Amino acid sequence: MTETFFALVSDWGAPALALVTFLSCLALPVPSSLMMLAAGAFVAAGDLTVAAVVGAALGGALLGDQAGYQIGRLGGGVLRARLDRNPARARLIAGAEARMDRSGGVTVFFSRWLFSPLGPYVNLIAGATRMNWLRFTLPAALGEVVWVAVYVGVGYAFGTQLTMIGDILGNLVGLATSLALAAVLGRALLQRGKKGPKPNAHQGQACS
Repeated sequence: MTETFFALVSDWGAPALALVTFLSCLALPVPSSLMMLAAGAFVAAGDLTVAAVVGAALGGALLGDQAGYQIGRLGGGVLRARLDRNPARARLIAGAEARMDRSGGVTVFFSRWLFSPLGPYVNLIAGATRMNWLRFTLPAALGEVVWVAVYVGVGYAFGTQLTMIGDILGNLVGLATSLALAAVLGRALLQRGKKGPKPNAHQGQACS
């Protein structure tokens, strides 16, 4: 399979890389990280220029982030209107908006590279919760710079061992994402446990 990705980069060069990074930001199952590794290897071999590779990968990722954000922003209003009909759900969404407003920039930044499988969904949530465009765009751009630099740089340095390096990076990112999700779930369960069960309407009544 590695040979297939090498062929895509070899035959189509930077445009293929731009398309793949764009699609990956929309949650489509494309091998963006492995293709960046391959592109880095071609840069090391002198077949591609670093400017073309970095520009294409970064440009596609930035456009993909903006597309996901706008999809969430445009489609989120319809969903929000339906969910707001339920007071309990409306309070949950209001809480989500408040959390995104407080720490959304940090979440966006780390979801570009350290927790990259979550990135496309963070884009949608940021748009749906009406996160300020500039507060979304700046950390998204910085995170994408880190993502592209890491994978192209590793491909450049270890071009002869792409399969092994790709597996290692994939496993590390998967582990980090799983731990992050577990931490969020554990915190939610802990907070729910502290609130305690709702009092029973019959508790405290004397037996007749």
